[in-house]
Amino acid sequence: MQTNGIISKYKQVDYNTETTTDVEEEPQQIVNEFELSQNFPNPFNPSTMISYSIPQSSFVTLKVYDIIGNEVATLVNNQQPAGKYFVDFNTANLPSGVYLYRLQAGDFVQTRKMTLVK
Repeated sequence: MQTNGIISKYKQVDYNTETTTDVEEEPQQIVNEFELSQNFPNPFNPSTMISYSIPQSSFVTLKVYDIIGNEVATLVNNQQPAGKYFVDFNTANLPSGVYLYRLQAGDFVQTRKMTLVK
């Protein structure tokens, strides 16, 4: 949630997969376009950082899917103000493999690929 327009931070726990997610907004960032960055590191074990930018307040969903399209985690699912965000995705109970992460914010939709190696 936003605190005085400076930092947005929350922790989400998915009890179905025991996945923990932290999201942070950088302070006072001016963002001009939607962007979903490649996760880092990639390949990764056991966690990776996903960053994205939204230029206007939007309802944002960031979900992770396995290679056959099954949803394995919802990392973000709420209204967010414009800014740059960082999501720490911990994959404690997921097997090695290729996963897709998809950002939807307003009319913007983008998907990227990441590889978990255990």
